Amino acid sequence: MIEINNLTNFPVDKKKFSTVAKKVLLGENRRNTCRPAGRETISVAFVNEAEMKKLNDEFRQKNKPTDVLSFELKEGNLLGEVVICPAVVKKNAKKYGVSFKKEMLKVFVHGILHLCGYDHEKSEKEAKKMEEKQDFYLLK
Repeated sequence: MIEINNLTNFPVDKKKFSTVAKKVLLGENRRNTCRPAGRETISVAFVNEAEMKKLNDEFRQKNKPTDVLSFELKEGNLLGEVVICPAVVKKNAKKYGVSFKKEMLKVFVHGILHLCGYDHEKSEKEAKKMEEKQDFYLLK
C-alpha cells in the first residue's frame, strides 16, 4: 500500500501515513481502475530542501523548494510517488498557524489527490474541487 523512503531526520509514523493513503484511495474509488483498491502502492519520499529545490526546478522550472511534489508512475501496482520536504512543511505550518502534523497530513493528501488525477493549477473550479476533497479526507 505504501513505501516510505525517509532521507531526512523526520520521524515517520508509517501506520498513520498508510491509514491516510488507504482512506483517500478507497474514497476515490480506485477499485474501478485496472488495479483493485488496496493493492495500489504509493511511494512516499521525504527529502531535504536542497533535493526538493532541485526536483522543483527540474520538473516545474521553479528554482525554490516546495512542500510537496507528485509524480504519476502507473507501473505495475505503483500509482506514483509523493515527495515531501518536511523542512518546508514545518515553515508553512508556522506561517499558517497550524501544527506540523496537521500540515504534513494535508500535503500528503494533496499529493495523493494529484496522483488520482486532480490538478488545482488547471482552473479555479478544479482548485476548489481539490480543496474540498482535501478537507473532506482530513476531517474524515
